Amino acid sequence: MREQLQQLCAAHDCRLETDVKLSQHTTFRIGGTADYWVDITNAQGLLALLNHCRTEQIPHFVLGKGSNILASDEGYRGVILHLGNAFSEITVSGTTMTCQAGATLSAAAKIAAEHGLSGMEELSGIPGTIGGALYMNAGAYGGEMKDVVVSCTYISADGQLCTMPLEEMELSYRHSIFAENGGTIVSVTLELTAGDKDAIAARMEELSVQRKTKQPLEFPSAGSTFKRPVGSYASLLIDQCGLKGLAVGDAQVSEKHCGFVINKGSASCAQVMQLCEQVRTVVQDRTGYLLELEPILLGF
Repeated sequence: MREQLQQLCAAHDCRLETDVKLSQHTTFRIGGTADYWVDITNAQGLLALLNHCRTEQIPHFVLGKGSNILASDEGYRGVILHLGNAFSEITVSGTTMTCQAGATLSAAAKIAAEHGLSGMEELSGIPGTIGGALYMNAGAYGGEMKDVVVSCTYISADGQLCTMPLEEMELSYRHSIFAENGGTIVSVTLELTAGDKDAIAARMEELSVQRKTKQPLEFPSAGSTFKRPVGSYASLLIDQCGLKGLAVGDAQVSEKHCGFVINKGSASCAQVMQLCEQVRTVVQDRTGYLLELEPILLGF
């Protein structure tokens, strides 16, 4: 398998590594080693490697910045296809911005602001990529990806390069059609609105200060640990149950914002999962709400 992957990577100018620590590529700083890691540099390389993995039935996973991921302590027995800095081109034409899937939301928001384009301010502080953000319809402070997306290019489950308009994406709270259809997002086109550069920058700074004040950004985490249940908020329920500060090893319910489980040093995936299960059990027993994990589990 390694020789075939090397040949494909060489043919498409992609970089192959072996035994890569996932803890170095997730914002939780948790996870064992992945057997193979490929830095994707172009859409044709991504297409070729995806089709190879599917044809040969090789386990594979497309990873961006790893900001909404909880990776197993045992790692991943397969191929990680990484969409990062080498696949992060951003172009602007008028009020339209097109971003390769590996571009970060922060980079896209910065470029939008430089061009006097509004619409990315609320998304600017989310620590993920454009592709990952569309996959889960990421949002914050009342703004969501569905508010600015108009179309995307993706590779279908049967290996075709396709285009999809917003209307077909089925974007809802932390969900898109890509969670079901097996598609891999290649690039995303956004439609923004002309605005005042100073006002856009001021709004981004205001939200940045709010995040730093209210969220435990000083510790590794995967962001919000639980999805918002209908009729309430996960952080409110966890706080009401007296679970703020609850810990299993170095995994802890943040004392700053109990909607976050944080890694205080050397937390393992097992510790995080044990802690989350304790939280889920207590919250359900005391309030009737069943909390659902928001991060994607990798290597389980």
